[in-house]
Amino acid sequence: MTRVIDEQINSVRRELSNLESIGVIKNETYDNKVYYSANTKHPFARALNMMFSTKVDKVLVETAVKDSTWDEYICPVKSYLSFLFVTNRVPGQDGIDMLVVGDDRTKKLSRWAEVVEKKEGKPLNYVIISRDDFKYRLSVKDRFLKEIMEMQHIVQYDPEGMLN
Repeated sequence: MTRVIDEQINSVRRELSNLESIGVIKNETYDNKVYYSANTKHPFARALNMMFSTKVDKVLVETAVKDSTWDEYICPVKSYLSFLFVTNRVPGQDGIDMLVVGDDRTKKLSRWAEVVEKKEGKPLNYVIISRDDFKYRLSVKDRFLKEIMEMQHIVQYDPEGMLN
């Protein structure tokens, strides 16, 4: 790699280490050789792909796949969900990954959130609150909700128009 980009080996090692520490790339070792690859589960993977991609269609298809994936995730619990907000939180950043608003008396939403965690392949910080509690927090301009709503989001599902 150092020969291809004509840089010092220590500079390349430092940058690879930096990228690995923030989770953009991952490494695997085979036969005393280290192989690096992009971490497609990283929140910035799509943005980086768009930046460096030569095919716009490919990026648009990936975006559509991500949206359809969340549509599939939401489908089994639509009748329990009043609002869903999925953030694009970077690992190490404060905040939550998913705000779930709905009726969780049967623990269906809790079990669903655990299934989503497994499908995403990473631990998610999520909060499940009732519809009434969410409306109250919106009415008093709760700081916790305000900070969540200011985060960049991947999915916002609001069938009841609670934010309007």
